[in-house]
Amino acid sequence: MPTDTYRKFAELAAAEPSSSYRITTSLRPSSIAVLAPHGGGIEPGTSELARAIAGQEFSLYCFEGLKSDENEALHITSTRFDEPQCLAIVAASTVVLALHGSAEQEEIVHVGGRDARLAKRLISALKNAGFKAEQDNIAEHQGQFAANICNRGRSGRGCQLEISKALRLTLFAGLKKRQREHTTAQFEAFVAAVRTVLLASAG
Repeated sequence: MPTDTYRKFAELAAAEPSSSYRITTSLRPSSIAVLAPHGGGIEPGTSELARAIAGQEFSLYCFEGLKSDENEALHITSTRFDEPQCLAIVAASTVVLALHGSAEQEEIVHVGGRDARLAKRLISALKNAGFKAEQDNIAEHQGQFAANICNRGRSGRGCQLEISKALRLTLFAGLKKRQREHTTAQFEAFVAAVRTVLLASAG
């Protein structure tokens, strides 16, 4: 995994023009928050998925890279992601679901985080919807550290989805900015599977 350019958000904000990224927040009366801390051009497709999964029910946070290229420079790893608006939404939520994109060429979702029960339910729902989903056993993104942004809600346990590039390509017309405006039936199926689990959890 490449080393981040910035170790914390204050460094990023001091070095990058504000036009290079966008922050979107919606704090709703829900115990669940959906995050895309590496959205836009950083891990393409994750912010679009987060918005759709959050819908009108769940709190939402997206940090999106808007640069024409080299958006990976805006990546701050999940255990050090400290953008203040994100921390505020997470602190107001009991359970956090973070969406990430991996570079894998297999169509797969790796489910990690400390909330083992929620992870199992997400894996089951995604499998039932026709997706390959597994517990995340890759050390660098298992999401087990307490400092991981998905585990910093009130319960101290959340989940993260590492969605492979190959799978994300099936959810959109492509992963370039304009291509991501056009979603597929696979996108709708993915969103519906995850929302079903979250809605049941919120109840």
